[in-house]
Amino acid sequence: MKVAVTSTGATPDSAVDERFGRCRYFVIVNTDDDSFEAVENDASVASGAGVNAAQLLAGRSVEAVVTGNCGPKAFSVLNAAGMPVHTGASGTVAEAVAAFRRGELAATSGPTGPAHAGQGGW
Repeated sequence: MKVAVTSTGATPDSAVDERFGRCRYFVIVNTDDDSFEAVENDASVASGAGVNAAQLLAGRSVEAVVTGNCGPKAFSVLNAAGMPVHTGASGTVAEAVAAFRRGELAATSGPTGPAHAGQGGW
């Protein structure tokens, strides 16, 4: 399974970024073999960051998202694409993936942050 984790850096040892749309990187981990790919989030600088980031992940065949929080517009796009969003992640990307595997990060049924969170200073 391909799981995208919002991250401040490009490795599994990087910290989880609590923001979805404006995170710096997505570390996409294949939970079958622990391989990973880091994708810089170019969407984070533009208007519509959450929607653009969600579309970026959909284009990479991501099957689930692990993050701290997710706003309403991004959540809507991820939900429409069939990607469950698991919120409340913290620590490193590797720790968040381990928590996901143990079932400690339940899929959320709705957005967990306001629109435009993380803009201007986050």
